[in-house]
Amino acid sequence: MRVITGTARGRKLLEPRDMSVRPTTDMVKEAIFSIVQFDVPGRRVLDLFAGTGQLGIEALSRGARECVFVDSSPASLALVRKNLEICGMQAPVIRADAASYLEHAGRFDLVFVDPPYHDGLYDKILQNAFRFDILNDGGIIVVESMRDEPMPEAPAPYELGRVYRYGKISLTTYRRSVT
Repeated sequence: MRVITGTARGRKLLEPRDMSVRPTTDMVKEAIFSIVQFDVPGRRVLDLFAGTGQLGIEALSRGARECVFVDSSPASLALVRKNLEICGMQAPVIRADAASYLEHAGRFDLVFVDPPYHDGLYDKILQNAFRFDILNDGGIIVVESMRDEPMPEAPAPYELGRVYRYGKISLTTYRRSVT
C-alpha cells in the first residue's frame, strides 16, 4: 500500500496486522482519485472510517488543504497517526462513532465513506450526512461498498451521482448542488 502521487508519492504505508481493517485496494483507490482528481487541491476532506488513513493521506498528498480522520478503533487511529508521520503530515485524528461525529462535523468539500461491509451502516451514515448538511456547495461524498449493496436516494440539495463498478466493489458518488 503506497501513496500514488503528490508530495508523499511512493511512500509505503503501514497496513493492519490482522483483517480487522479492510484497506481499499490500489485499483479502487486509483479509481476514486480519478473520479475526484479536480476536486482535491485546496479542499477540506473527511476520511470517515479512516482505517489506515490511506484515502485521506492520498488527498493531502494531492494538495488537500486539510483532512480530518475519524474512526472508532484505537488501533486504526494509531495506524493513521503512524502513516501520517511516515508521510511527514499532520492532521486531526479523532476517535468517534462516525454517525455521531457527523452531527457536529462542520462542512467538507470531499468525504470518503468506507464502513465495514455488511454492517448496515450506509443508510445511517448517509442520512446523517444529508440531515446535518456536511458538504459545502459542489462537495462530493464517495462511498465504497460491495457491488450489490443498495445506496439510498438523496434529498435536495444533494443528488445521487454516478455509480462506478470495479469487480466486487462499487463506488457511489453524491454531490451537493451549488446554491
